[in-house]
Amino acid sequence: MRIIIDEDMCIGSGQCVLTAPDVFTQDDDGFSQVLPGREDGAGDPLVREAARACPVQAITIEDD
Repeated sequence: MRIIIDEDMCIGSGQCVLTAPDVFTQDDDGFSQVLPGREDGAGDPLVREAARACPVQAITIEDD
């Protein structure tokens, strides 16, 4: 699995961070980022739910 965040679409709502805090964080401006080393989702079952929770659908999950 690979997580992609469209930085142009992200509005910084933080729903991904609230849903999967072991995978997502927010930068100093409040926009979402994947934590270093967690680009593959780190086996967190909530990653897909976090993508669905994004109000602007800025998170894409690609399966390998």
